[in-house]
This record gives sequence, structure tokens and C-alpha cells, in this order.
Amino acid sequence: MRFGVLGPLAVWTDGGEPVPVPESKVRALLALLLVHKGRVVSRETVLDGLWGERLPADPGGALRLKVSRLRQALAAGEPGAKELVLSRSPGYLLRAGSVDAERFRALHARASDTADLRARAELLEEALGLWRGPAFADFDEPFARAAITELTEERLLAVEDHLEARLDLGEQVLGEVAGLVAEHPLRQRLRAVLMRALYRAGRQSEALDTYTDLRERLAGELGLDPSPELAELHQAILRQDRVLAVTPDPLPAPLTELVGRERALTEVGTLLSASRLVTLTGPGGVGKTRLAVEVARRQAFPDGVWLVELAGATEVAEAASAVLGLAELPPVAGEPVDPAGRLAAALRGKRLLLVFDNCEHVVGPVAELTGRLLRTAPGLRVLTTTQEPLGLTGEQLWPVPPLDEDAAVRLFTARAPGFTLTGENAPTVRRICRRLDGIPLALELAAARVRAIGVTELAARLDDRFRLLTAGRRDAPARQKTLRAVIDWSWELLSEPERAVLRRLAVHADGCTLEAAEAVCGGDGLDVLDVLARLVDRSLVVVVETAAGVRYRLLETVRAYGLERLREAGEDVREGHRRYYADLAARAEPHLRGHGQRHWLEVLDAETANLRAALETAPEAPDLPISLAWYWFLRGRLSEAVRAFEPATPTPEVSAWLTGFRLLLGHAVEFEAVADARLCWFLAYAHRGFGDLPTTAKLTDQALADLRAQRDRWGTAAALSLRATLHRARGDLADAERDAEAADALFRELGDRWGMLKATNSLAELAEIAGDYPKAKRLHEEGFRWAEELGLFDDASFRLSGLGRIALLQRDYAQAADYHRRAMRLAVRQSNVVAEEFAEIGLALGARRRGDLDNAERHLRRWVDWLRQVDGEPGLALVFAELGFVAEQRGDAAAALALHTDGLAAAHRIGDPRAVALALEGLAGAAAIGGDHAEARRLLAEAEGLRESVGAPLPAAERLDVDRIRTALGG
Repeated sequence: MRFGVLGPLAVWTDGGEPVPVPESKVRALLALLLVHKGRVVSRETVLDGLWGERLPADPGGALRLKVSRLRQALAAGEPGAKELVLSRSPGYLLRAGSVDAERFRALHARASDTADLRARAELLEEALGLWRGPAFADFDEPFARAAITELTEERLLAVEDHLEARLDLGEQVLGEVAGLVAEHPLRQRLRAVLMRALYRAGRQSEALDTYTDLRERLAGELGLDPSPELAELHQAILRQDRVLAVTPDPLPAPLTELVGRERALTEVGTLLSASRLVTLTGPGGVGKTRLAVEVARRQAFPDGVWLVELAGATEVAEAASAVLGLAELPPVAGEPVDPAGRLAAALRGKRLLLVFDNCEHVVGPVAELTGRLLRTAPGLRVLTTTQEPLGLTGEQLWPVPPLDEDAAVRLFTARAPGFTLTGENAPTVRRICRRLDGIPLALELAAARVRAIGVTELAARLDDRFRLLTAGRRDAPARQKTLRAVIDWSWELLSEPERAVLRRLAVHADGCTLEAAEAVCGGDGLDVLDVLARLVDRSLVVVVETAAGVRYRLLETVRAYGLERLREAGEDVREGHRRYYADLAARAEPHLRGHGQRHWLEVLDAETANLRAALETAPEAPDLPISLAWYWFLRGRLSEAVRAFEPATPTPEVSAWLTGFRLLLGHAVEFEAVADARLCWFLAYAHRGFGDLPTTAKLTDQALADLRAQRDRWGTAAALSLRATLHRARGDLADAERDAEAADALFRELGDRWGMLKATNSLAELAEIAGDYPKAKRLHEEGFRWAEELGLFDDASFRLSGLGRIALLQRDYAQAADYHRRAMRLAVRQSNVVAEEFAEIGLALGARRRGDLDNAERHLRRWVDWLRQVDGEPGLALVFAELGFVAEQRGDAAAALALHTDGLAAAHRIGDPRAVALALEGLAGAAAIGGDHAEARRLLAEAEGLRESVGAPLPAAERLDVDRIRTALGG
């Protein structure tokens, strides 16, 4: 078990899972024992530490209770951990195996004994990384104060050691040390680091000023002079001693592996070999600096590779001169001081790579200097990182993308202390990585929280990401210590028009088109297109190419930030957002029934998140759900439609749509006909699976008459298509074919592929009944192609099953099984149980015809109970027939008779004569193996007559069972 005091008190298992210690007194007891870790603490000392002078009535009993609860809390985290708290005269002893404070001290000591500068810096980095906040952060009791003071001083010493080591390695530490000096103005070691850092940056006068400030403070507050070492450093700066110009390590050594950038390293390296100026762009935290440094490390230039960090700089030429060791060169007598000119002259004839990092706040000066240097020094190449391009001729841009999901998971796992990815926690980790957009900085900040709260709680708290994702490394730049600070940095660089558009864009749930951005984000004379282009250049808005066109998208973290800024500004753009998307849906609705169907489906698909957000803005307004009703139907989003219509202000149209969608979901709903002819057709269409064919037929006939009177060609085609299915169900095959062909012709004229899908499905089934399998196959293949093009995957599943049925009839059982498996997989992905049932029954049909009776029965039995619960029992008669034939082929006459009797009852309930004939044929088989041959012959004759009466004699390919029974009867 591990314990943490470098921050709030924390306990973890050896595996890194947090162990909660409830109750403040129990936590205080643990903290007190940790202060004295390894030593026996007397009961009197513990009582005084926990209660002081306000002792409980039974001090001994109260203390024993707290000790017991502490042991219970530890044991709950790890079996046997209660043995860590021992009773030892005259009190208690904590036998803690690992405390972060001890680890910190050990690392600090090792660093002090290490001669290698790089290794020392890495050890100090690791030591300081253990700190999660102030020591014993949640305790201010007297028992902890001495330990807090001691640990705080040790931390500050380690920080000073770390800054000195990094400065000697040539790293930029100016911003960090300046902040620390402001906190601790009298610490002379910090002043020394600040003076050296200022001098290295070419700011000699400021280095001298900070010494003067310290000297005056020491004299005025303490009556002391600066130390001899600091006074000597002051003199060295005055004489520009070359000992101060330690040759830096041009590139910082990586402390961790670069994850997920293998392809990026190759592509950027190739680009840099062909171009003299390459710029890496991308949002804050995406990893531009890390990628640039790793690319630079792999380059070979005779005069070196140099990193110029500009995050805290305002004078670009001076910063570059300092890195290259040119800052202390004396000016040429009689010439004005021109840092850029001196730098250009020094680089003339050199062959080197300059990396300008974090240029976004000084883009203009960087562009000006870079252009001048490239013109002057033909052997120079420049690699820059910035949120927006420099805008120079010849500049090659390489946008740094977020990590893909797999790489993001690898990074998160690698950076989470003591965390192991398992099959159980992997889905949660993937959800975290998606929510954080694959941004490396956000992932690293999140990973640092895992040890304290675990991945489940981390995922639950991401809605409050700006408070959650804080801290990070102690030595990280200030603008990277929190996720908010990263975006604050970008926000502060924006103009007011850019800020206005960015915060208004955040109201869009998943990006938007240019038209939407102009409609929702405009006003106040804003040129939204121009501002959008600048925001894209600044890497705050992402341009995404979709099937429906160009979209402008915010990363989720930027969107969350924008919504906060929108609230601060007091702007309410949600109603404008709702109006725009209500108008878009209204414009799209007529085009969902015709030649523009595919395009407008893609448009609405792309706006799904925005449409849902618009519905939430005014759930009572019926205009938007009415406009979206047919879209929801085509996409199979029936439950979503019900949820949207339920809170809408009730009107006849709203009630009709709501009733129809509830019927499609399988709910038994009482309703009446409506005056609107198309809605009347929709109710008939939704009701058709309920077995009450007369009601469906009445509604269909009423709708068809009205639609023809109104010369509504689409409505007429839809009603004819529906009536064709009713004719087929009743065995009126000629009428069914006539209506289906008429519907197909109208839908083809209108260019409505959904309608063509429905009409040709009926025609394919009629061709199958007639034994014209080539025609049925062609129609199913055509329908499957249309379904795929429109993204109507429910229909695609049914068409694959239709192809499977034709393959069965052509006795290509392997092909049939393949079609049905594909159909079943597609149905499961779409959560369409009806399509799944249809596909699996097809597998059962194939299995029985191959003689695999066990698998056939397994596939069939799975659906019996489900079909019984569905109104109208669609397909139940077929399942009973197939199960009856399985029993018959096994020789079980009694089971076959019972199953076919149930099948006959189901066939009569749906009124399909072909289903009745199939049940009679099954009963004939049961009678045959039962020895009643006369009854078997009578039943076969009755079934044949019934099929002839509806013009659907049994094709040769479907006579396998009848032929087998006749053979058993002796011909």
C-alpha cells in the first residue's frame, strides 16, 4: 500500500487504485501517524493531535474507535492492510511501506550525487512530479506544521536545483523563475538563476536591475548584503564574462516516449528536406513542440540544430541570438544596434536548422525575421510551431492532428501512474480519449488524475474538465499547467470579432456549415466568413470535408470553453440557432421524397446533433419535429421521433405522427382516421403489421382515394405500394402485382428511391412466388444497391435476406447462408429485431434443407416466444411450419402434428391462404408418418387447391417437402 502527503492526504493500493479514508478524524489520525512514520506515537500525543484540549468523554474509547475505522478503511482497499496500524506500547505505530515524501527525498539525494547534468535534471523532474499540491494540503493542525515547513523548504531546494540544471543545459526557464522570484523575493539562489536566465536571453540591463532590487530589499528588511556568490555573478554580468555563455544543449532531451507520431515524423522530415520553411500548425496542446523537437533531433546540419523557445519572449531576434550564443557580442563601433541584422550577418554562410517554437503571439516579428534570415543565409532551414501560419512565400504547412483513438489510449495508459489497461476498463479509457479529442496535453493532464480518482470517476467528471484537468508538472510552462490556461493563451491573442464568432460557434453541437455560421454567429457588422478564415488559420476552428460539404468544427474542449465565454458575454444565440435549423429541416422535408433524397438525407445526417439541440431549446414547438418526421422514419429513428413529439403542443398533425411512430415501435394504440391524406396513409402503413388487415385496408383505400383526388403523385404511389402488400397477404397476387408495378412506375418518375425499394420488394416477392428467380434476384440486388446508397441499412438487411431466400430456392445453400449471415450482422448493428428475425429464419431454412436439423431447430426456437408477443404474429406460421417439418423428418409424428396445428391457427389469424396451405402440407406430413395415408392425401389435395385458387401453384423449387411426403405415401 502506498501513501501520499505531497498534496492532499492520499492512499493507493500497490496497483494504483485509490483507497478512500472517510471521516476527518480518521484521516487526521493517519496523517499524524505518517508524520511519525516508523516511530511509536504515544496515546497522549495522538489524543492531543486529534482533539487538543477538547477531549471526548471517553478519550480511550474514542481513540480505539478511530484506530479501528482506519484499519477497516485500509483493509477495504487491500486485504491484510489493517496490519499496517500496530498497537505498540505506549501507543500506535504505522508500518507504511511507501510514502511519496520518502521517495521524493531519495530522488533528490540521488540527483545531488549525480555528476551527469542531464541525468540530474531527469531525477529532479521525477522527484518534483510526485508533488500534487502543498504538503499535507488538507491539514493545518499543530502536529503537521513542522513537517509541512520542512517538506516545503525541501521542495523549494529541489526546484532551485532543477532550474539550475536546466539552465546549464541551455533550456529556457525565464518565465518560471520570474514567477518564483515574485513569490520568494529574498531567496538569493532564485535571484541568481533569474539573473543568468535574463543575461542568456540578451536582457543584461534587467539582470542587473533584479540584483539591485534584491540588494535594496535585503538592506531594508534584514539589514544584510547579497551573498559573495551573488555579488560575483553581478560583476560577471557587468564585464560580460564569457563564463556565463555556457554552450547550451540545443535540444532538450526527451523524458518520455513520443507516442502515435510515427507517420508524422516521416512526413515532416521529408517535407523539411525539400523545403526551407516548414510550419507545424494546430491547436494548443496538440503536441506541436514535441513533434518539432523530435523531427529536429533527427536532422543533421554542419552548424547544428537550435531551438528558440518564444513562449515568454517579445523580442524574437534577441531570443534567437541568445540561444546561438551571440547575445554578448559587442556592437560594432559607429553602427546602430540592429539585433536582426547582426543575427543575419552571423548566419550568412552557415548551414543549420532553426526551430522557432510557439510563435502565435509574435507571428508578425517571426515572419519578418524568418524572411530576412532565409534571404540572407541560403544554408538555413527553419521549422516553426504556431497556431497560425507565418504567411511567407514558400512556407509549407503541416497541420498537426490530434492522436487517433488507438494512439490516444496508448499515450493515456503510458502517462497514468501505476495504471494497467484491461478489457474491463478499456471502454472507459476510450471514452475519455474521445471526449478529450485525442489532444496529448489534455490526455496527459487527465492521466495524472487516474491515481487519485480512477478512470471511472475521471470519465464522469469530464463535463467539468477545466477544473478537473489542472496541475501537471511543476516545471511545465505556466500556460500548460491547466487545460484552461492553454485555451486562455489562444483566446487572449484574438481580436474582439474573432472572440465573438468563436463563442457563438460553440452553440453548434457538432460543427456547422458556412451558411449556419453566418446565420447564427453574425450581427454587429461581422464578416463571419473572414473571421472564420482567421480562426481556421489560428487552429481554433477545424475544417472538415463531409459528404454533405464543408463543415466548421470546434474540438470538444474548445467548444466547452466557448460556451463558458458565451455565458459570460450574456449572449443568448440558442433561439437563433433553433430558428436556423427549423428552417433547414423545413427546406429539406419536400426533397426527402424525390430526386434530392440522398443529398438531403446526408445534409440532415450531418446536422443530427444540431437538430437535437434545437429541439431541446423549445420542445413544445411542433414545427421542427413535424419537418423531421419523414427523415426520422427513413433513418429508422422511431424512438427519437416519439421523444420529440411527446412534449410538442398537441395538434391533429402532431397526434397523427406520434400515433404512427408508436405503432411502428410495436405499441398497440387506438386511433381514428385523420383528414390529411398522407397522414392517413402513414397510419395505415404503421398499422399494417398488426394482423387487422381490414382496418389497414380501409385506411389505405381512404388515403388512396383522397391522394388521387388531390393529384398527389408521391402519395398515390405510396398508397398503391402499401395496397400491393395487402393484396399479397390476402393472396390476391394479380392485384398485388398491378399495384406494385404502378407504384414503382410513379416512384421512378419522381426519383424516390425509398419508394422504389418498397415497390420492387413486393415485385421481387411476387416473382419468387411465381418461380421467376432470376427476376426476383435482379430486383433484390437493385434494391440492396439503392438501400446502401441512401444509408437505409434496415432495408439493406431485408434485401440481403431476400437474396438469401432466392439462393435457397436455387439450392445454393452456401451462398444462401452467406447472404443471411450478412443480413443478420447488419440487422444487429442497426438494432432492428424484425430484420434480425427474418435473417435468422433464413439460416434455419437453409440448415433444414441441408439436413442439419439441430441447428435449424435452434435458430427457429429462439424466435417463437418473441413472435407470439408481437401484434399480428408476423412470421409465426412459417416458424411453426418449419419446426413441424423438423419433427416430421425426425419421425416424431405427435410433435409434428402439434406444431403444424399451431401453425394452421396462426395462418388463419393472419388470413394468408399461402400460409394456410403450408400448414396443411405440414399436417399431411405428420399424418403420413403417423400411418394415416388417406388423411395425408386429403390434406395435400386441399393445400394444392387453395394455392391454385389464389393463382400461386407451388413452384418446383418449393416442392421439396411435398415431394418427400408424396414419396412416403407411395407416390
